[in-house]
Amino acid sequence: MATSNHPIGVFDSGYGGLTVLKEFINQMPEYDFVYLGDNARTPYGTRSFDVVYEYTLEAVKRLFDEGCHLVILACNTASAKALRSIQQRDLPRIAPHKRVLGVIRPSVEEVAQSTQNGHVGVVATSGTVASDSYPIELEKWSEGRVKQTSQEACPMWVPIVENNVMNTPGADYFIQQNLEALFQKDPLIDSLILGCTHYPLLIESIRKFIPQQGVRVIEQGKIVAQKLQDYLYRHPEIDANCTKTSERKFLTTEEVHFFEARAAQFLGYPIRARKIEL
Repeated sequence: MATSNHPIGVFDSGYGGLTVLKEFINQMPEYDFVYLGDNARTPYGTRSFDVVYEYTLEAVKRLFDEGCHLVILACNTASAKALRSIQQRDLPRIAPHKRVLGVIRPSVEEVAQSTQNGHVGVVATSGTVASDSYPIELEKWSEGRVKQTSQEACPMWVPIVENNVMNTPGADYFIQQNLEALFQKDPLIDSLILGCTHYPLLIESIRKFIPQQGVRVIEQGKIVAQKLQDYLYRHPEIDANCTKTSERKFLTTEEVHFFEARAAQFLGYPIRARKIEL
């Protein structure tokens, strides 16, 4: 599909990546963006590594077809289960001059610098927790500053957001249970990574049920946007291939009217989307 525009591609299995896209638009309003949500096959969090890799690669190829030279996996599960394979195995073969980045490393770099006592907590989907991506990356990039990383899988949190039942007694029950379980593993946690891009929509309840005082909550959107700006500054050859006409496109594998309604809740304004197949 030939195109004269070269937007930055943003991919997520559902709606959570819209919290990242929103920050991209806030901080980089001149750039063109195309968002692809694989809503018909969400959630990815409970799927195998092979399936997540297959689905994510299909989405990346589609975004390349849309003219993207740079794609951000605004999905922790895809970043954990597919990013490395795509970077090392697929890009050299199919698109050696294009780049695919994730959301885990920017979050890790931020918390490694900001933690005061080296005790970090992670709440995420079952798939991201099972991958151990956060403990592995924190050990790799923190230069010894992170002493302990404790994780808690929160399988109900994405359905709570996707079904728009935030700030209800049922939602609060699961959030409280998961946070109490996490802090029982390590009461010294001073930094909490929200390891899923859906979770900022639950921030009020999360803050309410953190059982310790002074815990810093790491929301990915702002951090990833800042790191992306820095990446483009350090890689002018990539930045030169990103067009800047403030164009926004939205693609979904689900019914358009349903996606548009939910996307408006995430972004705060109405959008128009196009249905595609992967």
